[in-house]
Amino acid sequence: MVAQQGSRDPGGAPVITKDLYERKELRQLVRDFTRREIAPHLGQWERDGEIPRELHKKAAELDLLGIGFEHGDLIDSVVLTEEIIQNGGSSGVMAALFTLGIAIPHIWQSGNEDLRERFAKPAIRGEKIGSLAVTEPGAGSDVASIRTKAVREGDVYVVNGEKTFITSGCRADFVTTAVRTGEPGYKGISLLVIEDGFTRRKLDKMGWHCSDTAELHFDDVRVPVKNLVGEENQGFAQIMRQFQVERVTMAVEAYATAQRALDLTVDWVRNRETFGKPLIKNQVVSHKLAGMAQKIDLTRTYVREVAARVNRGEDCVTEVCFAKNAAVEACGEVVDTAVQLHGGMGYMRESEVERHYRDARILGIGGGASEVMTELAARRLGFA
Repeated sequence: MVAQQGSRDPGGAPVITKDLYERKELRQLVRDFTRREIAPHLGQWERDGEIPRELHKKAAELDLLGIGFEHGDLIDSVVLTEEIIQNGGSSGVMAALFTLGIAIPHIWQSGNEDLRERFAKPAIRGEKIGSLAVTEPGAGSDVASIRTKAVREGDVYVVNGEKTFITSGCRADFVTTAVRTGEPGYKGISLLVIEDGFTRRKLDKMGWHCSDTAELHFDDVRVPVKNLVGEENQGFAQIMRQFQVERVTMAVEAYATAQRALDLTVDWVRNRETFGKPLIKNQVVSHKLAGMAQKIDLTRTYVREVAARVNRGEDCVTEVCFAKNAAVEACGEVVDTAVQLHGGMGYMRESEVERHYRDARILGIGGGASEVMTELAARRLGFA
């Protein structure tokens, strides 16, 4: 799947226009895949607590797992995310199926062909599942304070510590893990790919039920030095660079979830009658729908513009913070209204909006909590 090319401004930078978000063939491909392979089975996967490994292979057959790595770019990822969620998928499915999006970027960008061949490419082919382990019980969003330690002994690192809230941690064949190899603070962090030798504990969550989440424990786990990603003690910078893409992706998940919730709600109020007329004929209902649509459209427009800037390699950390927070806030308001307009049915597990209501809550926590985004933006603006 080759991304469409934009025109270029006099300075040579690609001009990302709205046309490039159309990606009609990609949209249709993902739409069909979602309606065929995801939507009919999602309820069962929610009950199972995970998606099947076979889904990774099916997505790989359509080159969907390679977007952003072997082909395509961030704009293609935006299109992919929109179509999966807006056609019956969920942000939980995105987290489970595309965990490689946070597990292998550091490997891919390191230029280490051995690591690419052993981990990144098998993940892109759907043969292996990877995850990223940064968060710790005592550190949370403070990446510079991680304590999981890796001590070099000859040609191996001996790792001790624990990680928590690790997406796909139960099913992962390898975990790109942030460890402390040097001095305290951000300068002493490295990334190691750890395959085995550690224990896992599955965690139960409010939402994202189809996405397994784990707590990992490392007790004298021996990891080959060749599994070091990039240079030793350079892991913090690697992690920070990838946060930008992850945060944009979560912002897209937020407005796409809101759009799906609105679509479901419009269908419900058109067909649900009370007091002799469809719900949508009540002004209070139609005005709520208009307000939901407004929030979504404003957010989508801004997030897409920020995504285009990130895709061009621009420094827009502040704008990414704004985009994520704005999308999360809009999504929270929209899914809440969607449940309200569904009435009692909105509170039932058989109602799709109930799932989106639960799933949406993590978006303001994962990838950097909303409060952290605000603080980071304030600092970048010179307000703090």
